[in-house]
Parts: sequence; structure tokens; C-alpha cells
Amino acid sequence: MTTSKPASLLQQRRFLPYFVTQFFGAFNDNIFKNVLLLFVAFAGPQVLPISSNLFINAAAGLFILPFFLFSASAGELADKYEKSWFIRKVKLLEISIMCLGAIGFITESYGILLFLLFLMGTQSAFFGPVKYALLPQQLKSDELLSGNALVETGTFLAILLGTIGAGVIASADNAKYVAAASVLIFALLGYFASRKIPLAPAADPSIKFKWRPYSQTKATLKIAHQDRVVFQCIMAISWFWFLGASYLTQFPNFTKIHLNGNEAAVSFLLALFSIGIAFGSMLCDRISKNRIDVGIVPIGSIGITIFGLLMATSVPSELPQFESFQQFIAHAPLWPLFGYLLLLGASGGLFIVPLYALMQQQAKETERARVIAALNIYNSLFMVGSAVMGIVCLSVLELSITQLFGILAILNALIATYLFLQVPIFAIRFMVWILTHLMYRINHRNLHHLPKEGGALIVCNHVSYMDALLLSAASPRLIRFVMEEDYANYRPVRRFLKRAGVIPISASRRNSIRRAFSEVERALAQGEIVCIFPEGRLTSDGEISEFMRGMDIIIRRSPVPVIPMALKGLWGSYFSRAKGRACKGIPTRFRAKLELEAGEPISPEHASNQYMQQRVCDLRGDWR
Repeated sequence: MTTSKPASLLQQRRFLPYFVTQFFGAFNDNIFKNVLLLFVAFAGPQVLPISSNLFINAAAGLFILPFFLFSASAGELADKYEKSWFIRKVKLLEISIMCLGAIGFITESYGILLFLLFLMGTQSAFFGPVKYALLPQQLKSDELLSGNALVETGTFLAILLGTIGAGVIASADNAKYVAAASVLIFALLGYFASRKIPLAPAADPSIKFKWRPYSQTKATLKIAHQDRVVFQCIMAISWFWFLGASYLTQFPNFTKIHLNGNEAAVSFLLALFSIGIAFGSMLCDRISKNRIDVGIVPIGSIGITIFGLLMATSVPSELPQFESFQQFIAHAPLWPLFGYLLLLGASGGLFIVPLYALMQQQAKETERARVIAALNIYNSLFMVGSAVMGIVCLSVLELSITQLFGILAILNALIATYLFLQVPIFAIRFMVWILTHLMYRINHRNLHHLPKEGGALIVCNHVSYMDALLLSAASPRLIRFVMEEDYANYRPVRRFLKRAGVIPISASRRNSIRRAFSEVERALAQGEIVCIFPEGRLTSDGEISEFMRGMDIIIRRSPVPVIPMALKGLWGSYFSRAKGRACKGIPTRFRAKLELEAGEPISPEHASNQYMQQRVCDLRGDWR
């Protein structure tokens, strides 16, 4: 099966200019915002129009406010116009703002710079919807997850580098001139990159645009609520930004009060968190093999809870007063905390990437940018909510920051439980994928023959009790298996197998046979994939036995494509009957090499029992 590697996307014009454009957008936002806040922190009170504390809080509010005011309008415009043209217009706006910003830095006009921060927020609000709506138009469906992984990696590295770069700029000689030149240069680099973005046709040119913020926002949020999956993605992503904003806001005081660290230590913690998210994003793409697997989301959420709690409880009770950054990072009792923070970020990357990809895939093409706009509105609301929670917990209830981190982890545990209950089959299937890949070295061949949509029947040789798990973990789509009734009704797993769509059958009971064939017919008519093991039982000698007539009956009642598949290398495993019965004695093979191969779909009129048995035999070859 061919896979799209992130590195290959970075070599292609349909993705690289877009990636560079969005990277410099996020990078320049953070350079401008953080340089301004650092200048304010060290400016004399006679220079500022208001107190520094009020200025900093106003700056945070003014940057978020445009997302409430303009996201809905931005979504409509991004759906109405050709996207590469629209991106260039937004980047030209950024250059104009940065020209004024450069003048503001040089003249130290902090009132003007505060207003320009609002304009930067406005520019970001207009860029957000088109940024994510463009991806599904430029990328193939099996590249969407890789693209989102790269975007999230680039975004968080841009935030990190922008924050660190702002500190370097603010401490330089003639800092105001360096800042002025930097923000303008980075805006120009983003614009030049945007000129190379290929055309992306308008999703809905018929939109009649009028700026009506309230009614547009109301209509945009209504669009987001129409599809349950899309809305759940929006809520989960917004929760991630709630957590992210909570952690990032508290890092400075957490480092100062609980870890005795300085400004460099704060940057170090931010770097660990951002690198963790970038690593988790790329890991998500690697382990999911370019498919959008929502089973990763609950796993990532569980990781956020576990490592969030461990980080909150791993602060040493006694710490020295560090005289340098080198002493801080060399202090061994802090290393577990550093590791937990890195893994917390990695869990966040696993959590967020499939959600963005699924939302883009699920949203209607003509409404995709407005769905992203709704996401931006909810993100802003949740980030404001994180600030309110921080104020209540730390100022009103007078809790410590570590206690706040513990509360966040517990709240996330509730979210993880909810997500698991929403997609238990996908979550367990993903865990099965991990388990099977730990037990075996599995090679997949030609799985692109599995249809991306529509009903199909899979026929496969039956070697071991692991067969269904291996097939389920390998398929991008959920497979419904026909299973012996005694196994399907085994009490410890009966409820789970029922939710997984297993179709029980008993060859000795006619009612069971009729019920099973009706259920298979209904599943195929609804466009699902059904798998049968036509031999009817595990092989006792490693060879493929004669196929039973059940397959012919299914094809006659439901003429769908039939896909031959072959499992190779499982004979002799602990779960096969190589020792007379399965699961006998002690396992003697570990990390054995296996292969799962799919053949070309066979049209139903040619898919006879004998022909399909021969096709499976040909696929398997001599490798039992």
C-alpha cells in the first residue's frame, strides 16, 4: 500500500508554499505580540498610555476579539473566492499592518501598537478559515492527515521560535529598529511564499456577501451544528485549545513559584511542550499510515490526563535557588517533570491532528471555510473560558498552580471518557493495531484495493484466532465480521462484539443462518464492508480448505465487489492449530514476520466459490 510521507509533501508545490505561508504567519504573529509585551514590561510608566498590567490584559483581549467579530465574515469570503487569491490579499493586509507596526516600534507609540495588535488579530481571523479549508482541495484524501500533521507541527514550532525570537530581538542593541525590520521582513516572506500557492477554486461563488457580524455569526454556528461529527470535532479541538491556553498562561508563574526558574527556564518549558506537540503530530501520521483514525483521539486524551497528573504531582518538594539556566536543566529531580511535559505535548499532538483532518473531510465542500470559522469562534470562547477558570481557581479559590493543573487533568479524564464512549470500537481497534504490531512484524500489500466507500465482501483464509484482529487493524474502514455464534455470544466480550458489528452465525441452527444472511445483506446494502472466512473453521494443517457455499448465497442476494485477501506467516503461531489446538503450551515465537495482502476486487458475476478460493491461494502462495 502506498503511503504519503510528510517529507514528500514538503517537496511539492501544491503544499510547500502554503506551508511556508502559514508558518511565517504564525511566526510573525508571535514575534509582534511578544516583542510588544516585552517592550511594555520594561518600559517606563511615563511612556505607556495605561498601566503595564492593564496594557498586557488589554493586548490579550484585543488579539482575541477579532475572532468573535470577523470569523463568520472570513468564512463566507473564503468560501466565496478563489483561495490562493484570497490568501494573497490577507498577506498584503499583514504587510500593511507591519509597516505601521514598524513605525510604531521606532516611535515607541504604544497606543498605536495596541490598536495594531487588534488588526493583527483581525488578519489572523481572516486567514484561519482559508488556511484549513484549502488543505482538502490541494491534497488527496490519503494525504490529508499528513498535511494536518505538518501544519500543526509548523504552527507550534512557529509559536516556539516566535516566542524565543521575540526575546532575542527585545534584548538586542537598537531593539526597536530590529523589531521594526523583523516584522516587516517576515510579513514579506509570507507574502512571497503565498504567490506560489496553486489555484484553489471557490467553493461557493454564489454567496452574496454583506457584512452583518451578528447574523453571519449566527448562521455560521448553525452550519457547524448541522453535522454531529463536525460539531463534536469542533468541541474537542476547542477543548484542546482550552487546555493549551491554560498551560501556556501559567508556565511563567509555575516556573517562577514552583520550580525557582528564570525567564530562560520558562522558554525551556514552552519548548518542551511545543516540541512534544510537534512530535505527537508527526507520530500520529506515522502510526496511522495516512488514514484518518479517530481511535487515536481517545488514546491521546488519556495521555493528556495521565501525563498532566504526573507533571502536577512530580514537582520536587524542595528545590535550590538556581543561579543559572544550566543549573536548572541539570537538576536531576526535575527531569521526570520535563519528561512528563514533553509527553503531555506529544499526547496533545495525537489528540488534535485526526480531529482537524476528520473535520475537514466531513464538512461539506461548499461550507468548509465557514465550519473552520465556527471553530475559530468556539476556540476563542474556550480560551477566554480558560482565562476565567484561571482567575477563579488562583485568585478567588486561592488554589496553587499545581492544583489547577490537577483539576485540568481530572476534567480532561471526563472528556477522555466521553470520547471513548463515542468511538469505543475505533479506540479499541487502534489499541489492537498497537498490540498486533508489537507482537508481529506486519507487512501490508495492496490494501489500496479496499474500497474507500460502498459495500464490499472480503474473503480471506482462516489461520488463527488473530485473523479478524489483524484485518480490522489494517483496514482504513470498519469491517463487520461474520463469526461463529458461540464465540460472538461469549459473555465477557458479547456487548463489545455487538457494538463492533459482529454478525453471529451457527451452522447448526437454521434461524441463526437466516438471521445472519439477512444482516449481511442489510450491511452490504448500507455500503459497509463485510468479511467472511469461507473455510468455516481454522485450518488444521496450514493449507486452505474448500470454501463453503455461504459466499455464493451472499453474492446472489447482494451483488457487490468481492475482495480476496491472504494472511501469510501465521501458521505455527500460538493462536493457530499447529500444535493440534490453538493457545496450547507456551508461545515460542515473538515478533514473527507476517504479511497481509489484498487482491483486485472481483465483480460479483465472476466471484464463484472455486474462483475465489483459487485467488486466495494465489495470493498466499507457499508462505503459510
